[in-house]
Amino acid sequence: MVKIIFTLLLFFHSFAFAEDDIVVEQDPLTTKIQSFLDSDTYENNKAFIDVIFDPKSDFYMNDRVDSVKVIQTLKENGLLKLFFPKPQKFYLHFKTNGSPLFFVKIMEDTLRNIGYFRYVTVASSLDSSAFTWSVAMRSEYATDPLILQKELQKSGCDIIDVQRESNDEWSYVVDISNAFLHVPSVEVKKEIHLKRSLYAHWLDVSKIRTLKITSSIRNSWYPYIAYYDASLHLLKLTKEDRVYKKITLQMPKGTKYIKISDLYTLKNVRDELHLIPTGAR
Repeated sequence: MVKIIFTLLLFFHSFAFAEDDIVVEQDPLTTKIQSFLDSDTYENNKAFIDVIFDPKSDFYMNDRVDSVKVIQTLKENGLLKLFFPKPQKFYLHFKTNGSPLFFVKIMEDTLRNIGYFRYVTVASSLDSSAFTWSVAMRSEYATDPLILQKELQKSGCDIIDVQRESNDEWSYVVDISNAFLHVPSVEVKKEIHLKRSLYAHWLDVSKIRTLKITSSIRNSWYPYIAYYDASLHLLKLTKEDRVYKKITLQMPKGTKYIKISDLYTLKNVRDELHLIPTGAR
């Protein structure tokens, strides 16, 4: 009898330890919320967080956590702080599933459009599954994922995941399956005036066959025109080492975009360039 009781005690003792070893996994939404907040903010507001993220099913999309919606909810409720105590260096990592050249062009335009003009590429890598591009910049605040998403959507892109690696390091996964350059589209019978700019002019010329460009008398324009397909593969390059006042361009087969610049410096283009498109396609 004593032996039986001793055996039962050992069994329940072992079971108690087994219960202590059980690890309860958090749901992906909770894990994502915690990744965006410091531990104190999360613990002090846990009850409130449970309320604003109810029902949890609203924060999933295609069986994954909708990171952008999570960030939006945290921001709207004053829980996510993006400002630094003082200007500092921070890092952005971008991963995508498409053409590296196309993606970098889209990201460069996007960053410039939301106010980031000075940044440096610190790393890039390409393998069979993805392309990763990392940049560093200095600012008073971390990039707002909501503003970044809104700007990327103008080019048909979508942020499918966001990771806050640390206070000064964020990672984004961007889907560019349906992407396009958010640039002016040139159409027949619609003349365009390109004003003076420090940056090259990009245009969607997929609807025309020919483009006549007239340069203002105040310009000393040395034409530099690059022709690209829909994935930004270079198809043709026109470079002229003399001043032009007028030039007519024939669009090579498959041309989707062109870049209009100056062979030496865009400071040569002091006034506008007048564009007359012809020949629909």
